[in-house]
Amino acid sequence: MPTVSWPSRVDHVGPPTIPLHDKGKARQVLGIPGAARARWLRTWRSGRYLLGTLVATTVTLAAAPLLCIPSLAQPWTEQHRRRAGMQLGQSVEPRPRASRRNLVWLLTQVVTGLPAGAVALIFLGSLLLTPLITVLWWAFPTAPWLPVFSVRITDWGTALSLGLLNLVVLAGLATTGLPPLARAHARCCLAVLAPSPAEQLAERVTELTQTRTDVLQAHSAELRRIERDLHDGTQARLVAIAMRLAVAGESLSDDPETAAVLVRQAQAETEDAMTELRSVIRTIYPPVLADLGLSGALSTLTARAGIPARIDIGPLGEIPAAVEAVAYFAVAEALANIARHSRATQASVRVTRDGAMLCAEIADDGTGGADAARGSGLDGMRRRAAALDGTMKISSPPGGPTVITLELPCA
Repeated sequence: MPTVSWPSRVDHVGPPTIPLHDKGKARQVLGIPGAARARWLRTWRSGRYLLGTLVATTVTLAAAPLLCIPSLAQPWTEQHRRRAGMQLGQSVEPRPRASRRNLVWLLTQVVTGLPAGAVALIFLGSLLLTPLITVLWWAFPTAPWLPVFSVRITDWGTALSLGLLNLVVLAGLATTGLPPLARAHARCCLAVLAPSPAEQLAERVTELTQTRTDVLQAHSAELRRIERDLHDGTQARLVAIAMRLAVAGESLSDDPETAAVLVRQAQAETEDAMTELRSVIRTIYPPVLADLGLSGALSTLTARAGIPARIDIGPLGEIPAAVEAVAYFAVAEALANIARHSRATQASVRVTRDGAMLCAEIADDGTGGADAARGSGLDGMRRRAAALDGTMKISSPPGGPTVITLELPCA
């Protein structure tokens, strides 16, 4: 019997080690082209989507009486709208309750989900069972290796060759058929559950009504703030100035030195009052916007931010004054929040214009966790954007980073 000697030390087993950042080199060494890898990932995701659809359809059949209740059907259908949107790479916005469409979707899901999921189960199940049948060919001598006929297996050579052929055929059918099948089912799901024109109009009217209410409330709050600033600040200083000048006038003939001191104090108070008045005016419409435009005003903001900040502004063209003011105050509020709360070491501001849409993106590398629902300045930013039919999105997972995206129509 020959003697087999084993190495005393094994330095490396398996494929050569490749840096994770060099993906192209890794694919080249492992023999996996980028296109093939992407095709397999797409097939796997499509199969997973279809298998999930099969499970969901089974649950739908089992819980059909309960899902006929609108309050239970709505979250169930919304979950599948999101799944379909993720499969197609589309963002799906929440929609109002539509009981009739939900019931139509339940029927459509049963009619289309069962066969689509069954096809995925057959393909993926066969791919998983083929290696097992190849190894245990002696237990399955007449296994249906190919979809069109069965071959009796009598030796390992036949089992291995037919097993490999079966894997190639099934893999080709899966990569060719599963992705379009998953896309077709996802499109069908979104089409059935898409809001009707009447529902879209009702949702738009509700949104505009809420926006109008928010604008009126914000306008009233802004007027009260301006009145309070003028009453408690500028007006109080003007009253003090008037009193000093009155006393100076009375004492001018008897005590000129005292009158001179009072006049100098009144002059100082006047300068302070002018400074406060300028600050109040600046909160209504910053003069820097009128002087430098939006690009110059934002550059000034980032230069004066409490943390290092860089800015990238593309060609903006002519922008309405109301849009400029909202963009300016939003960036100012975001930078102030970053300096006060985020513990960030740097921030960035990027402003671009795409046709009739102005987009401002403010990002930082802080701790994250920003939430407009907490009643902070972020909610004010959202209301300002909504007043112009714009939107504000926040991405701020715990641990960061935080990215605030503001989109404002400029037409």
